[in-house]
Formats: sequence, structure tokens, C-alpha cells
Amino acid sequence: MPHPDGLPHIFVDRSLGRIAVPRLLRDAGLELTTLAEHYGIPQDENIADVTWLTDTAQLGWVAFMKDERIRRRPGEQQAVRTHRARCFYLTRQNLPGTVMADWLLTNLPAIIAACARPGPFLYAVHAHQIKKMDLD
Repeated sequence: MPHPDGLPHIFVDRSLGRIAVPRLLRDAGLELTTLAEHYGIPQDENIADVTWLTDTAQLGWVAFMKDERIRRRPGEQQAVRTHRARCFYLTRQNLPGTVMADWLLTNLPAIIAACARPGPFLYAVHAHQIKKMDLD
């Protein structure tokens, strides 16, 4: 399956891992770049959230992550707002990689619809729906 129309390039944060989740998403046809691929290893371990939020938003990418704390941290909030970042985070922290990928793929039509609108935005990704979250 090719990368879906209307879905920007995807950035996968380190919180989703370097291997399993990206591989499952790629196997489903999604075009993505992981934090480790973008910044290199071991530099990826020291990249601040503000940095990758800024860099990837400026590239027009959408971010997949599982760190919902981004919506509560002033620096990250400002980066999302200033650079009009488009972000999706998983609502459960302890899911196996296969389930994380499944939740993202199950919600792909809703994610694509959300991406039709400009950022900034932050969506919580649940098992069968996404929900737009406030940034403050």
C-alpha cells in the first residue's frame, strides 16, 4: 500500500521506539523518519523535545509519539504553537509495539482528516478514535 494521500510525512519520536513500531508502520505503507534516523545515534538520546518539534514542524511533517506531557510543558507548548506543529500521541504508555502501531493504523482515516487542517494541534490517539486536546 502506498503512503496515503493527505497524510504528510511522519516523524516518529523516540517514545515509540527505533525499530518495531516504525517497521510496522512502514510495512503498512507509511513514509516516516524516526528521531534516530533524523538526528543520528547516539545524538538522538539528547535531542530536546522543543528541538525536534521545531525542526519537524518546519519540514511540514506530523509527529507520532506517546509523550502526552508535551501539552503541559511551557517550552513544548510554545514550540507547537509557534511552529504550527501537528502532533498525535498515544494515550497509553505501556502498550506493546504491535498495539501502538495498530492504534495508529486503525485511526489513520481520522488522522488524515485532521491533517487537512493547519496546525498547531495535538490529538490524543485512543484505540478507536482520536480526540483534539487543548495545548494549555
